[in-house]
Amino acid sequence: MSVPRPLLLAIIELGGYPNFLPLYERLGFEVVALASQRKARSFLKERLPAVIVAEYNYQSDFRDRSSNLETLMAVLQRHPDVKVVVFYPQEHAAKLEGLRGRFAVHAVLPYPVDAARLEEVLRSAGAAPA
Repeated sequence: MSVPRPLLLAIIELGGYPNFLPLYERLGFEVVALASQRKARSFLKERLPAVIVAEYNYQSDFRDRSSNLETLMAVLQRHPDVKVVVFYPQEHAAKLEGLRGRFAVHAVLPYPVDAARLEEVLRSAGAAPA
């Protein structure tokens, strides 16, 4: 009987960085990739991943929040064992810090995302098989 692989949820809304799905699989994760926060929140009702990798997209026109991640992070407060890794544009670093002040984020990686650093972060999350 094989050991179940930890689940990694990749939320790829805008992209613009390399396809890291092969890296996630090489690290031993079962990978689910979704294209929106809405789909991700629906998915979380069915399954809980060990790791979520998502993009931070600051949007000043949101009425009650400042980014695409806030609703997802609020849901994840009930699941503190889920590690969240966030990709972000350098120009939004200060806004992202505000989000990090309110929600637990395992790691943030600026664009361009370095694959070796991403691998280190995923291993440090304690979810990647050895």
